[in-house]
Amino acid sequence: MKPFLGIPLFLLLLSSCRPDAPADLLSEVDPFIGTGGHGHTFPGATAPFGMVQLSPDTRLTGWDGCSGYHYTDPMVYGFSHTHLSGTGIPDYADVLLMPTTGEARIHNGADGQPGYRSAFSKERETAEPGYYSTFLEDYNIQVELTASERVGYHRYRFAEGGQVNVILDLEHRDETPRAFLRRVGDDELEGYRISRAWAQEQHLYFVARFSKPIAGLRLFRDGAEVDGATSLEDERIKAALRFELDSEAELQVKVGISAVSMEGARRNLDADPPGWAFDSIRRATQDKWRNILSKVELTGGTKAERRTFYTALYHTFLAPNLFTDVDGQYRGTDLKVHRAEGYEQYTVFSLWDTYRATHPLYTILQEERT
Repeated sequence: MKPFLGIPLFLLLLSSCRPDAPADLLSEVDPFIGTGGHGHTFPGATAPFGMVQLSPDTRLTGWDGCSGYHYTDPMVYGFSHTHLSGTGIPDYADVLLMPTTGEARIHNGADGQPGYRSAFSKERETAEPGYYSTFLEDYNIQVELTASERVGYHRYRFAEGGQVNVILDLEHRDETPRAFLRRVGDDELEGYRISRAWAQEQHLYFVARFSKPIAGLRLFRDGAEVDGATSLEDERIKAALRFELDSEAELQVKVGISAVSMEGARRNLDADPPGWAFDSIRRATQDKWRNILSKVELTGGTKAERRTFYTALYHTFLAPNLFTDVDGQYRGTDLKVHRAEGYEQYTVFSLWDTYRATHPLYTILQEERT
């Protein structure tokens, strides 16, 4: 007789892991659970309750595209920095980046048109708490993603050096009443996107910093190139960036975001360790996941049942999302900028269903936040 998955089988102890627990709780989590069917979850990289959810986007519309990703999709449009998990309405997918080679295409490739999207390899797709990786088959590029609380980190490994591209799409998915993009120095872009979807006026400001100098920048308004422009403000903005890589054939990007201002996004970016420390950021974020998952000790059950449990616990800690910048500023529901003194402000409270069990659970497992 199959055991009942209840108290007789699972003993939940709010303590540190015992010696008979798995060596690494991250191995008990499968972020792909919920990304198929009607689960509406995303597999990308995020810190617990992080402001950034850096994840692949494979679907532009539809109910089963709420998170931007569906496991059955064969094509990926790129990697954007904000996502919802488990919702019934789509939103977010801010600041999409897509590395490419060859001719830089600005259309996303939807509706069968030639574009920047790519087939990607399910066999070479990996997801762990705080880390995601895939292989872009059309361009022979290995993509790795990780994130701190307020910064998304990309690492692209190309088949060879030479000329490569990064497409930046600010009109991706949501309606964008206003957007702005400006080059700042040799290796940096700043901008914002005011979008409308579930939220009627969402502010997202960003600073994107690259590990190599930008060798060329082309800006596009509504699909048409604006010759010689280094900044642009409009509803529909895209950019094609060109880089010249050496034999190492690697490009890294880090993107700080803020709901307050471009200056806030830069402060958030600069508050993280300087330089290009993708692996150390990944380790630090994954240690945060180990710590938060270890607050529940689970004994008994099969390997599959344990994975189901810890993945559900992982999903519980994806939101609400941090909303304060490092200086305490945040944008309120009145759309004005406020400052949190002595506390952190959060957003994305579902409330209509999470009040039943999720928020009571937070009072037990997240006393420092509740």
